Amino acid sequence: MKLLVTGGAGFIGSHFVRTVLAGGYPALAGADLTVLDKLTYAGNPENLPAGANLVVGDITDPALLRRVVPGHDAVVHFAAESHVDRSLTDPAAFVTTNVLGTQLLLDACVAAGVSRVVHVSTDEVYGSINEGAWTETWPLLPNSPYAASKAASDLIARAYWRTHGLPVSITRCSNNYGPYQHPEKLIPHFITRLLNGLPVPLYGDGRNIREWIHVDDHCRAVALVLTDGRPGEIYNVGGGTELTNRQITDALLDLCQADPTLITYVEDRKGHDLRYALNGRKLQDELGFICRVPFAEGLAATVRWYTDNEPWWRPTLPVLVPALAWP
Repeated sequence: MKLLVTGGAGFIGSHFVRTVLAGGYPALAGADLTVLDKLTYAGNPENLPAGANLVVGDITDPALLRRVVPGHDAVVHFAAESHVDRSLTDPAAFVTTNVLGTQLLLDACVAAGVSRVVHVSTDEVYGSINEGAWTETWPLLPNSPYAASKAASDLIARAYWRTHGLPVSITRCSNNYGPYQHPEKLIPHFITRLLNGLPVPLYGDGRNIREWIHVDDHCRAVALVLTDGRPGEIYNVGGGTELTNRQITDALLDLCQADPTLITYVEDRKGHDLRYALNGRKLQDELGFICRVPFAEGLAATVRWYTDNEPWWRPTLPVLVPALAWP
């Protein structure tokens, strides 16, 4: 199989790429893999194994896509602007990359006759839910420019399946954590600040609830959908671990052996969703997916990774010190 991975130098995409190339997904063993990544601040070639076939470029460049996409049997589309806070101040970048970029990529896939596409999305397209959990048929009610741009890209993917017969499936995942995540996001942001004795900014009252999944479990779900998922279908990828932001902060304080007085409550984010929760039964019933990484174990391993890999994240420190970071 010739496989194209967009956004493959980012946090989640690079984990998928490393695992494919290491033979971690038997059904994808021996895949001839190409990474297409713009290498923005969130994309890092150091995330990729030596010898990875990296093409530096933008998914909003039609001429580039016409050169790169043909000849690939399958495409896994991770490339996206993904940080909610940035979408509040620069929404145009999110619409351009997430909406137009997805449309142009799918156009190129249709023209090239690509036989399988997975479009990687987010639980944030559903909005906020006070109780229960979202199924794949839940209405889309995004509350941030980021979430709205991902919802739009999901609808474009569905339209290309329905109109052009493009065999595309959509995955919607809960909050990811793990190694190689840029320190703008909550968990690595707080870890790197605490390791430097810096205060951590907690939005509002800290009661916002997120569902967490280790990046390894998420990528394994994407691989399953790629090989066995049904075209035209949506699959929720839920982590099953619900925690308030304050609970996450307390766990990180404990793991980093930091003083609780480092918590600083700050003004809440505009339109901050209260709670996310996914019903992942469809993925479990159809493809047999079950999360393997217990949250406590995965979080402790993540803290150890950032502790042991300071040269990887240290260059971001001038940016992360004044910044806020949230899932």
